[in-house]
Amino acid sequence: MLSRRHFVISAAALFSQPIASPVFAAADQWSAWDAQVTPANFDPATSNPWGLHPRFLPRRVEAHSGLTPGDIHVDAVARYLYHVQDDGTAIRYGVAIGRGGLYEPGTYTIQRKAKWPSWTPTAAMVEREPHIYEKFADGQPGGPSNPLGSRALYLYVGNRDTYLRIHGTPLSRSIGSRASSGCVRMVMAHIIGLYDQVATGSTATLHPGENFVTAAS
Repeated sequence: MLSRRHFVISAAALFSQPIASPVFAAADQWSAWDAQVTPANFDPATSNPWGLHPRFLPRRVEAHSGLTPGDIHVDAVARYLYHVQDDGTAIRYGVAIGRGGLYEPGTYTIQRKAKWPSWTPTAAMVEREPHIYEKFADGQPGGPSNPLGSRALYLYVGNRDTYLRIHGTPLSRSIGSRASSGCVRMVMAHIIGLYDQVATGSTATLHPGENFVTAAS
């Protein structure tokens, strides 16, 4: 039989032990992955281990007047994403967009953001290309090889998830092309920088594949 003294000592010992938090464990893993996909001495304007055309590196440009600070605009022709700033400028990033007819122009709301998200292909993707997507039908956990990469911004119309995302990609060499199943792809190190600057509730406009420019080069 345990004495009261034994119980008090045992309880004290139990509660004095550090308890690992899943939240902190996840944050540590995310930080490790962030470091893995970010070049040493990273300078967004010049670091280019991915071999991108220099025009696809992040750059501050003059924005057209009348644009709402905080909003995102995607120029499907030039393959640029612009994040509008408070001072009349925009930060411009190179992106890849949906191939063929999979790119969906429109105005969306960013209702959710996620770091190192898991990914599940849509039923349409599995049906369209089962040889690629069927093996992932039950989902793929987050990580550097996950198709959503380091960060994802989830695009909604009202309360409806469109399954369109602005996200990082492990396929950095696809930037500048039509390559995705409809989403907007970014270099993982670039969207890590963008992610904290974008507020949920912001508008993301994916402009049609016509002659459209949001900012001066």
